[in-house]
Amino acid sequence: MPASTHTVTNQPPPLVDYDIFAADPALTEAVARHASSGQAEAVRAELSELGLSAGSAEAQEWGRQANEVPPVLRTHDRYGNRIDEVEFHPAWHRLLDRAVGAGLTDAWSRPDGQLRRTAGFYVWSQVEAGHGCPVSMTHAAVPALRKEPEVAAEWEPLLSSHAYEPGLDRPARAKAGAIAGMGMTEKQGGSDVRANTTVAAPLTGAGAGGAEYALTGHKWFCSAPMSDVFLVLAQVTGEGDGERGEHGEQGLTCFLVPRVLPDGSRNTFRIQRLKDKLGNRSNASSEVEFDGTTWARRVGEVGRGVATIIEMVAATRLDCVTGSAALMRQAVAQAAHHAAHRSAFGGLLADKPLMQNVLADLALESEAATALTMRLAAAFDAAQGEGENAEQERALLRLAVPAAKYWVTKRSTPVAAEALECLGGNGYVEESGMPRLLRESPLNSIWEGSGNVQALDLLRALQRSPEALNAFLVEIGQARGADHRLDAATKDLLTELSDLEGIEGRARRLVERMAQVLQGSLLVRYAPPEVADAYCASRLGGDWGTAFGTLPHTLDLRSIADRARPQLP
Repeated sequence: MPASTHTVTNQPPPLVDYDIFAADPALTEAVARHASSGQAEAVRAELSELGLSAGSAEAQEWGRQANEVPPVLRTHDRYGNRIDEVEFHPAWHRLLDRAVGAGLTDAWSRPDGQLRRTAGFYVWSQVEAGHGCPVSMTHAAVPALRKEPEVAAEWEPLLSSHAYEPGLDRPARAKAGAIAGMGMTEKQGGSDVRANTTVAAPLTGAGAGGAEYALTGHKWFCSAPMSDVFLVLAQVTGEGDGERGEHGEQGLTCFLVPRVLPDGSRNTFRIQRLKDKLGNRSNASSEVEFDGTTWARRVGEVGRGVATIIEMVAATRLDCVTGSAALMRQAVAQAAHHAAHRSAFGGLLADKPLMQNVLADLALESEAATALTMRLAAAFDAAQGEGENAEQERALLRLAVPAAKYWVTKRSTPVAAEALECLGGNGYVEESGMPRLLRESPLNSIWEGSGNVQALDLLRALQRSPEALNAFLVEIGQARGADHRLDAATKDLLTELSDLEGIEGRARRLVERMAQVLQGSLLVRYAPPEVADAYCASRLGGDWGTAFGTLPHTLDLRSIADRARPQLP
């Protein structure tokens, strides 16, 4: 009889077949807190359905496949005809189909639309992050398109549809749904989009649905190039005959560029190459060129391109925050799950005081990010209304969005790295999924304006919109008196804001502190006392080291770590 030589022991079960939404107390509590009373039950049921799908072994396998078999560029067909197509693994399309079907591109017209859509994006992003790029851009394109009502009337129903129909075999109007992309950055400018050199020459005067133009130029980063339509920025230059707007205007302007023209022919959209990226491997980020025959429709006023597209940028920045919060949550969930099942040195890792400190510290970062993300989503919903509260929420977002985008996205990399280490050597192996999280973690800090851009945007809002600072102070002031460390940090922040000498050079420090104080205020108001106490002691009170796992030992670390661990059925 053969001997048994390979009995596998002391390995945790796979973290699959559970409800990602229901297993996350920080998220479920935030959704219940911000949802309208008449919508709360429907929102919870909707998110739980998506959470079960996201936690399934099948969906997790889609995420693995989409990253292990990345997209491939096909510039020509077998006969030499230019086609400019990108082939994706079938798993990519399954991920997008489920995301679109769950309403993750449909937020602007539903009750609690931003809240339910942001929570859904948070849940589904824990399956795979790359396909979130076209989901995000499709959702965010709507407010920009509304600057041109007739264009919006044509495209908004397609972009907010719950039907996913890939392919370039017919114009978008013949489909049940469409996906949108965006092209702003160029080689010579990067985030400085006003340095763009792509030129738009008018083909007609103003007409129904916006004037028509021909584009010439390039875009250095254009993600998801198989999307049906793109919003791009180009210069109406005023050079030569007819190259001004219909009333003589010129300057950077927003345009809509479809991949397939209304008559079914392909628009000129030359994909030069795909980017070979650190992470985000499933998503095709490309360089594209327009050759002077690329047909486009103007969206918004000539010379007002940045103002037209800024709401799209604000929405995608919220998705950067959401995506990073989701990544942190999944990393912490994996680490906590592993520690609850892995034994070492005579007991479970989760029972070891030092591991409890590490897990609790990671959980604090994750919960603070989640609370801030969902507060921003609720503010987006409220800001669409009328009245004093809506204006207050709009003012709050001017500071809170860049602060959150700066801070939350930057915290995802150290969280992912430390969570990976909790799994030891197993975490360094691709099969664990942790390396994919680590490679993905820097992306959201770079996309839609890197850290310095966010800091400068916040300074600009402080200088131009005094009401924004007032809204921020009102928000954090709701926790005044509840924790002495939060009160002291708020006082120090006010001192920092009162001294404008050399403000740009210390902008990062200011933005970081604003984000931490805002997170502290939210946790003091809404989180369990042990979570709020630990956050204020470490992040605001200074009783913290320089690495995770250095919380004061007197805190209730076990309760914080246990709260972060997903419970399998």
